[in-house]
Amino acid sequence: MYSITLKSANVKTGPIPVSISGAETCPGSCPFNTGGCYAKGGPLAIHWRKVTNGDRGTDWGTLCDTVASLPNGQLWRHNAAGDLVGQGETIDPVALGQLVHANIGKRGFTYTHKTTDKANHQWIKAANDWGFIINLSANSLDHADQLVDLNVGPVVSVLPIDAPTHTKTPKGRMVVTCPATYRDNVSCATCKLCAVRDRSVIVGFPAHGQSKAKVQTVFFAKVAQ
Repeated sequence: MYSITLKSANVKTGPIPVSISGAETCPGSCPFNTGGCYAKGGPLAIHWRKVTNGDRGTDWGTLCDTVASLPNGQLWRHNAAGDLVGQGETIDPVALGQLVHANIGKRGFTYTHKTTDKANHQWIKAANDWGFIINLSANSLDHADQLVDLNVGPVVSVLPIDAPTHTKTPKGRMVVTCPATYRDNVSCATCKLCAVRDRSVIVGFPAHGQSKAKVQTVFFAKVAQ
């Protein structure tokens, strides 16, 4: 099941449409499945659980119709919880294509951990080329370099809790910390950086939420590998 809220009440997101996909869309390769997932804590977790169980939400077709009905130029975020359509590691290219088509004229953006299966890279790239921005999610700065080298879409990365506002990857790529994480007057609605396909920087997200210690552990474990 899926859900879309036309005006988010989350201060970090800002008052834009935000969707959720059931937990079955999350890939097993995501290191935060066993701890550290922001969506598994707080009020969002309750809503996500009900969507996953089918107690709340709608079907895929209705979600796409809702996106298609948004005003032209509307910024919106797909998946405050969940991942790209398809079970586990798999992306359903037909369903994703329906969402990409519905997004034409809009400014949809999202994030994915479905990067380990090479078959997915073509679908992610195609979506980005058509204006639905899919950010590849890295678990460390070295991993971020690997994802940028795929050349299929923009990249974001988790960062340590006390990360500076600017840093660099091992290959020298600039990482800019999400300004909404340290400035009260910034949200996704005003920043919009994650909705830019050909940006020159990686966007970093310091570990936060109830499981921030676990997120930081994953980051440093990946660094050590």
